[in-house]
Amino acid sequence: AEDAGEYTCDSGDQQTTASLQVKVLPVLFKEELKNVESEEGGTAVLRCEISKPDAPVEWRKGGVVIQPSGKYEMKLKGSVAELIIHGVEPDDC
Repeated sequence: AEDAGEYTCDSGDQQTTASLQVKVLPVLFKEELKNVESEEGGTAVLRCEISKPDAPVEWRKGGVVIQPSGKYEMKLKGSVAELIIHGVEPDDC
């Protein structure tokens, strides 16, 4: 999107100008989340793949945004987003 704007080709005594518009494509899921089971006290990893590498993602439990902490670790490696839940408890269901 930051490439949008007017571009000019200048040959010294003549010039021509054109406008570039960029249509931003939405981020889509190439691989959706799958259900996970974990033993109490263990670690659970939720993973999905998105269509745009390094696009920002937000993790939620119910409608509440999850923030990074000792319990919740978020990773984004290219197009793979992971939520790692440490010390899983029944309340994490």
